[in-house]
Amino acid sequence: MQTVQPNASHRALVDLERDFDVQIITQNVDDLHERAGSTQVLHLHGELNKLRSSVHEHYVIDWTEPQTLAHCDPWGNPMRPFIVWFGENVPLIKDAIAWVKQADLVLIVGTSLQVYPAAGLLHEAPPHAKIVYVDPNAQAVLGNSVQTIAAPATIGVPQVVAQWLAEHDEV
Repeated sequence: MQTVQPNASHRALVDLERDFDVQIITQNVDDLHERAGSTQVLHLHGELNKLRSSVHEHYVIDWTEPQTLAHCDPWGNPMRPFIVWFGENVPLIKDAIAWVKQADLVLIVGTSLQVYPAAGLLHEAPPHAKIVYVDPNAQAVLGNSVQTIAAPATIGVPQVVAQWLAEHDEV
């Protein structure tokens, strides 16, 4: 993970943050948004550069070294990666819903929209919000209220950001 670098989509969102309040909800467990310069990132499914207690779920520490079975919390319980496994609750989903409910632009990037509860977040957007779905396999299956861009994130996100900035620069 440490050898991968932020791409054009990460950098475009940082550009957008210079003029707007940008809140990023990501299902990815990397830190590429932060390394690109984004300041408000909610990691819906956790972060690989952290560990948490297997018993005391609120005991979380930063961790960038390889993890072994010897790593324990202060109470002697094994530590585990700070990520949400399939079938586990998504503890930050309520925070994510609150962010989406106050959005003017909801940009959905690189997801199949098949895994819940994250896939349902777009339905939390307020009626005035512009919703854009960017994915190479995106199809206009979400209805007329969602703009669909069938492109990789590195192309589609900078395109959306440039369009949004141009539209709001004219105002």
